[in-house]
Amino acid sequence: MRDSFEITNFQQNQYLWVNGIMNRLKLLVTVLLLIVMLANFFAQAHALQLSTDRDVYSESQPLLVYGKALPDEPLILRLFAPDGTIAQFNQITADSNGDFSHILIKWPNATTNYAYGTYSVEAIASKENGTSQKVDVKFAPSSSLVQVPIQRTVLTVVFAPQTAAVNQTFRVFVQVTSDGQLVAASEKLLTTSHVHTPTNDVIILTNSMKKLHDGLYYTDFTPSQEGTYVFHMVAYFEGTKSQGSAATLVLKQDIAGISNQILKLNSVLDSTTQELDKLKTEIQGFGNVLDTSQRSITQVNQNINKSVTSMSESVQSIEAASGQFNSLFLPVVALIAVIIALQITILARRR
Repeated sequence: MRDSFEITNFQQNQYLWVNGIMNRLKLLVTVLLLIVMLANFFAQAHALQLSTDRDVYSESQPLLVYGKALPDEPLILRLFAPDGTIAQFNQITADSNGDFSHILIKWPNATTNYAYGTYSVEAIASKENGTSQKVDVKFAPSSSLVQVPIQRTVLTVVFAPQTAAVNQTFRVFVQVTSDGQLVAASEKLLTTSHVHTPTNDVIILTNSMKKLHDGLYYTDFTPSQEGTYVFHMVAYFEGTKSQGSAATLVLKQDIAGISNQILKLNSVLDSTTQELDKLKTEIQGFGNVLDTSQRSITQVNQNINKSVTSMSESVQSIEAASGQFNSLFLPVVALIAVIIALQITILARRR
């Protein structure tokens, strides 16, 4: 038992000794790697230095680039326009002391190719694993007296339809400019763009943005519910962040469906108008008949009035004649009565 216990302690001590050596080796390797990385960092930081003779340039002024690199090191000098494209490209070599200077460009008159704005000068060292440095300069109408700040003006404009329909795909366009020029970049320029839904959910558009042209991008979106969708586009270019947004109201149906319904309604209204026109024509005919009937009734009424007047006159004539007849008939009757009375008296006396 004692021998087995001593063997176990020996194995444990041996394991701890080996583990300690391994930990020391790991620490040593880590320190060495850190020293190498720091050495490379400081070497690269001090190996390539880039400067320009001024910060703001105007037309006809030369852009002098100078600095320090490794002795006899080939360098690539590039001038980037505000939209991110390469406006000028040159390759030079540092002297034996590592110094270099070069007139990269003589600024031309401002055109669409060389517009006013913020440009970037980049130097790339070929011996130091492609180490590069950038310096921003400003191309302005004047470089004297007025100090123009060196900054980029990046604008993001979003074009979205005002209305859309549920489950109907529509397209949203985004325009990104830098100092007024379309930015030449990939879809990664808008990696943090997203959509705010009516339920306050956020839909990331990182993988759905597509490039239509330099500075012009689009995404196809299909809403699943009614409400207002806010498209929030975020562009990050040359250290400058720009944001733009647009809202789309999603309805049950789109303008096309509403237009179709309006067209159907117009068709129904046209048919109704035609029917009303027919009814109006018929009413006008019926009115003519009524007018004719009214005129006939008026004529009949006038005739009746004339007949009544004539009858009145006839009655008056009859009444006059009756009066005359009565004035003549009564004396005759009285005379006849007298005669009869006389006859009766004579007959009575004879008896």
